Amino acid sequence: MVEMTNRSEAVPGENERFEELGRGCYAYSADGCSNTGVVIGEKGVLIVDAQATPALAEKVLQKVRELTDKPIKQVVLTHFHSDNTLGALAFEPGEVIASDLTRRMMETRGVEEIRVARERDAALFAGLPGNTGVSIPSMTIASSMTIDLGGLDVRLMHLGRAHTMGDLVVWVPQSGVIFAGDLVQKAAVPYCGDAHLADWPRALDRITAFRPTALMPGRGKSAIGAQAVATAVETTRDFVVTLRDAAAACVEQSLGLKDTFQAVRDALAARFGSKADFEFHLPISVARAYDEALGLDQPQIWTRERIADLYDALDGTAGLSEGEPEQVAAEMAVADTPASEVSEEASATGGEAQASDLVSDSDFAASLALGSEEEQPEDSEDMDLSADDIVEDEKPSDTPAPEEKAAADKVLEDAR
Repeated sequence: MVEMTNRSEAVPGENERFEELGRGCYAYSADGCSNTGVVIGEKGVLIVDAQATPALAEKVLQKVRELTDKPIKQVVLTHFHSDNTLGALAFEPGEVIASDLTRRMMETRGVEEIRVARERDAALFAGLPGNTGVSIPSMTIASSMTIDLGGLDVRLMHLGRAHTMGDLVVWVPQSGVIFAGDLVQKAAVPYCGDAHLADWPRALDRITAFRPTALMPGRGKSAIGAQAVATAVETTRDFVVTLRDAAAACVEQSLGLKDTFQAVRDALAARFGSKADFEFHLPISVARAYDEALGLDQPQIWTRERIADLYDALDGTAGLSEGEPEQVAAEMAVADTPASEVSEEASATGGEAQASDLVSDSDFAASLALGSEEEQPEDSEDMDLSADDIVEDEKPSDTPAPEEKAAADKVLEDAR
């Protein structure tokens, strides 16, 4: 039976850690919470990700005030998820900054994301007022910008679609520190429900190209030292590529979602099963990988009804609501339909039309499909990265290695 809500024994906010990563750079982490980065310059303080509630943000602010009384100049939101954003205003920042695409995702799916997140991880959002709304940024950027904090330059960069389509990373070159948000995980598994799995490895290549000596991941202790950073990045890559390729192998063999879930779980469990959030995130992550393998480029919006249908399709669990959830046929009709039937229908109706149908009544994916390349920067030239930022040429590696393909094939055969 798969877990629909977070059953972790960790109490959010306990076992606080405040690590120094490099000159002026710190990482706050605690059990059950997303991480928050802190950069202190001569002119003020910049915060990277803002915790899930104002109360948790206050815990970070107390640590900052033990070091400096300088004002909080900026809060940078690396992406739109509520566990990273809802505490933003507690810092009383001069600006709340995110990417253009992150703001767009907040506006189109942020309210539903908060609703679902609070029900799936009630302990994390305990004490959050019921009327809490989306933390809309006061300033957005298309691809990159530099902030002079006084003695430290801070680079905000969109390295391409990965954990979400609008991820920012924060790079402090003088200190060799990168704040990667949920693009990289170390002790936890990545959440992939809003991911672009085909693009994610390219963003990881770009992180590696900076040669950071310290990296703050999305959750848990930071990676300190070049080797620890490389290990964290490659572990994340291994999870993403295995998830992507195992799901694609299942779709190629015309397996339905339920059988795909079992096969992908088998492919990932040996290496990642003991990491935090493995069982909690896996159903939604596999559903996204399955969609992407079917050709659905833009992630579907996760509503509580869609999640209830997903879990019901996997093992018959009840929904989040007290009563029976409404059937969202346009979103979940393919849940147990063999992939070959879905592919045939897509061919008969046209790939774009079928993808639009699967996205339900949301105009989000359709509007993005018509957007300009400017909205979805792919290359480093578009991101205005200087030679000082990129240490060596990027070598994207989206094609799976032969051994990875063989492993996915073996898992598929075992499942069958």
